[in-house]
Amino acid sequence: MQPIAKPVRLVVLSVGLALGLTACAAGTPDATHTAAGGPLSELVLGFWHGLIAPITLLVEVIHRYVPGVIPLSWRLYQGSGVGVPYDIGFYFGLAGGPSFLFWRRRS
Repeated sequence: MQPIAKPVRLVVLSVGLALGLTACAAGTPDATHTAAGGPLSELVLGFWHGLIAPITLLVEVIHRYVPGVIPLSWRLYQGSGVGVPYDIGFYFGLAGGPSFLFWRRRS
């Protein structure tokens, strides 16, 4: 494999994975439909939105200050049709999700 092909492939896979994982971001019609499924679906949806919050924050900031670059209008937090289970899941996802990527156990 050529030296340049490996980084390019990594970038393409990373972007594809990020887009795939954020397919049910807050503010989309799919997320609103899922939130109407009951308390368990609200809890799972909130946890998911907490996990992908850094990505959705970046998309929201770019969409706000450089309009037209990203044709997405995601929100960081699902505002309509959610309740306490969503809030609990969101905060667990936000506090626990991204921090596990950088946590290392000391031996």
